[in-house]
Amino acid sequence: MTESIQPEHETGKEVPPPKTYVHYAGRWLIRPLVNTPVTPNHLTTLRLLSGIAAAWAFAMGDYFWTVWGGVLFAISALLDRADGELAKLSGKSSNWGHWYDLYCDAVVNVVLFIGIGIGLTESVLGHWAWKMGVLSGLSIALTFWIVFRLHESGSHPSEAFNYPDGIDLDDSLFLVCIFAWFDGMFYLLIAASVCAPAFLIFALWQYFTLKTPSEN
Repeated sequence: MTESIQPEHETGKEVPPPKTYVHYAGRWLIRPLVNTPVTPNHLTTLRLLSGIAAAWAFAMGDYFWTVWGGVLFAISALLDRADGELAKLSGKSSNWGHWYDLYCDAVVNVVLFIGIGIGLTESVLGHWAWKMGVLSGLSIALTFWIVFRLHESGSHPSEAFNYPDGIDLDDSLFLVCIFAWFDGMFYLLIAASVCAPAFLIFALWQYFTLKTPSEN
């Protein structure tokens, strides 16, 4: 990222530049909110509600609602970046808010893919569709929990997953929007039900490999 570290007059502390391009967009959007009563937890709640609304739209199973589901999920995913940026710039960080954000991420990921699965029960997948959605959602939620644990243990997730600068692991979820807008949810669910559990296994292996000696 090109933004340098600058002191924020609201907190008196130096705030590091955004980690990714999506975080950069989130910081740009929330700057007007820094000196307002709006808190990061407010944005996290909006992220949760818009994510659940996206899942509901996907569960409808027709293209019109699938497109709107993609829009709602794009908003939800952007809010997921914006709440952390608001916490940094406003100095309103809290341990409770950090865990609230983590749990909301898990809920959104699980219900999102369950919604996708329900919407595809009329396809050739039948009732296997929602089961594949549960498998995909839980695998993604657990993978993000492992990423969080890597942060806590002092190992940066980029060491485990080797993603490039400016991109974070959860940025891949924006692909949901692309598949939604191009009527590709059937293929997304099949790919997710295979790739998400496989990546979870890889993440678990990396986690136990990178754990610090004090945790063993």
